[in-house]
Amino acid sequence: MQRSIRKFLTTHVGSLPTPNGLSGETAVRYLVKRQREIGLDIINEGEYTKGGDWISFADDRFGGFTAKERTGAPIIALGKDREEFANFYKWASERGTVFFEEGDQIKKVRPHLVCTGPIMYTGHHDLKREIDLLKLAGGSGDDMFLTSTAPASLEVYRSNEYYSREEDYLYAIAEALREEYGAIVDAGVLLQVDDAWLPALWDRIGISMGLEAFLKRCQVRVEALNHALRGIPEDRVRYHMCWGSWHGPHAYDLELKHLVSTLLSVKAGAYLIEAANARHEHEHAVWETVNLPEGKILIPGVVTHSTDTIEHPELVAQRILRFAALLGNENVIAGADCGFGGRTHPQIAWAKLRSLVEGAGLASKQR
Repeated sequence: MQRSIRKFLTTHVGSLPTPNGLSGETAVRYLVKRQREIGLDIINEGEYTKGGDWISFADDRFGGFTAKERTGAPIIALGKDREEFANFYKWASERGTVFFEEGDQIKKVRPHLVCTGPIMYTGHHDLKREIDLLKLAGGSGDDMFLTSTAPASLEVYRSNEYYSREEDYLYAIAEALREEYGAIVDAGVLLQVDDAWLPALWDRIGISMGLEAFLKRCQVRVEALNHALRGIPEDRVRYHMCWGSWHGPHAYDLELKHLVSTLLSVKAGAYLIEAANARHEHEHAVWETVNLPEGKILIPGVVTHSTDTIEHPELVAQRILRFAALLGNENVIAGADCGFGGRTHPQIAWAKLRSLVEGAGLASKQR
């Protein structure tokens, strides 16, 4: 994994707007080329090969599940935020602004999957296609990554009727995911594990559980993730924790100060966190009292999907330098809060990434 030795490096979280009118290898080549032209240092295929959705891609990658009729509202529609700001969410949903709803890059309706037999990984063909398309576009090595999903963030969209113990079910998911994780790393690219639902469940189930019980629940799921990552070198793994990318108040996000120990217990070489939006920017202060473990890298978001305002490069530079002062220049890579595909208009997304690169350039001159 690259480090910011001579300059502040730049990357993003994964999802990019799907290029109109392009498909297959042509689309991936376009996305890789555009990222390189902007000047991003560590890039991917924009999650195009996943259909642009960080979690729905996995619906067809596991055996042992059966699609059944859902009872009750989907989890995305639940939570304290939705309850307190119900009028806002009704208004935003009617106008299609909870996400950027051009096309179907983020699926609004998902199947309800129920575990009815032993879980096994069956996504080898689709994963090979992802890897092959990335390599055809000129991608492998320390400047390229592919995303996958953490057990905790797959678990929330599935229920279990087969395993007698919740832990057995969770570890069966982890063991199946281990095949995907290993194949990505064996292909010579970095693995990024996305885990938005680990902290986002605070708003759904954690508040009623209480903080101590919820953090214990989170730790069990991190241990399952570490089980799936066993044997994979930590410096080939990036772990992304966020609080969900929908455009809403996020008034009940659990603060990073409560989750930082959980975050750092993941066996990864780099950690991607939200740090640019109005709900989480203040959390840079966490690192005044928390030490980043030796050899690890923090990738804070310095541009955000949550607003259409394009960050000024000088603001981006200030955010980067703020973290560098606390953690050391070489331990900080400039990133984004979350993915842009299906969340931000394409013109705005690419402009934000340009500002990210320009801001990192300014910060590099001041380091």
